[in-house]
Amino acid sequence: MTALSHEDRAALVDSVRRLLADRCTEADVRRIMDSESGHDPALWRALADMGVPGLTIAAEHGGAGLGPVELELVMEEAGVALLPAPLLSCTIAAALLADGDAGDLLPGIADGSFIATVAFAGAGGWSGEGDVIVRGGRATGTARFVTDAAIADAVLIASDDGAYLPLHAPRVTPLPVFDRTRRMADVTFYGEVRRVGDAAAVRRALDLAVVALAGEQAGVARRVLEMSVGYAAERHQFGRAIGSFQAVKHMAADLLLESESATSAARDAAEHLAAGSGEREAAVALAAFACADAAVRCTKDAIQMHGGIAFTWAHPAHLYLRRARSAAQMFGASPLWRDRYLTALEAMA
Repeated sequence: MTALSHEDRAALVDSVRRLLADRCTEADVRRIMDSESGHDPALWRALADMGVPGLTIAAEHGGAGLGPVELELVMEEAGVALLPAPLLSCTIAAALLADGDAGDLLPGIADGSFIATVAFAGAGGWSGEGDVIVRGGRATGTARFVTDAAIADAVLIASDDGAYLPLHAPRVTPLPVFDRTRRMADVTFYGEVRRVGDAAAVRRALDLAVVALAGEQAGVARRVLEMSVGYAAERHQFGRAIGSFQAVKHMAADLLLESESATSAARDAAEHLAAGSGEREAAVALAAFACADAAVRCTKDAIQMHGGIAFTWAHPAHLYLRRARSAAQMFGASPLWRDRYLTALEAMA
């Protein structure tokens, strides 16, 4: 893993922020989410040219060889921009493939020419609704709510005992989604698979995915805070900016507290994961529920601070609310991660 200095990390984040400010504006997000595929190859190519899909892929496979800390920071910017791209999907898939014998797929993921995603199956699945069974070198059944499956070149299977690569193209059925900036699909498997990772690889990939998503949620919280404070300063009622009213001040203060807490939790989890510390399980679980809850709380309150205009598709706060609510269920709801956090604390005692 490559270690970046503080200055290099700041430069990386600044570069991604500039790119997204130029290529992923609100108008771009709306154009992409209204397209048939929900994917913009040109935007993905621009991110790939900057090395974003290969951030955590080892240098020998064409990636940057960076770790969870840099990934979390980049995902914060993805959350701020409401990025409609398969970055999270490819990151999880690359983590699954990192130590297996399917490393030949990694250069394609790193350079953006190969899109991969992961279907979590069995008791370890995050939806609890999938019924994929891997037995005797074959996979059968359907995994639900697989991110970016309709545009993926490969859909890996992550089960309790390891990761598998289907040798036959699965059937992909796109789903109507609450958050149109992140497409999902049902994926039906019915043929031979190749084992590409063990159970430990699945756990590492899930930890990395949770940290990445926590970073994205922290970015969402930060962006709606900025939007709401700006609106409260500009919008006038009864001859005064609404931000001068005590109730609005208190709400803005609560948003700031939630946003900063989410950022701290996500970055702390990334640091523990990168260091492989004994507290990483607790830190990852804490980030999972704290960032999910903060993003939902901030987006809900942001809509209230904006009044009726934010309840409509025409206002971006509405899009952020949908991203926050959808992401809060992605790898398990908050109660699940609160239980895991307590279990981790008991194990450390």
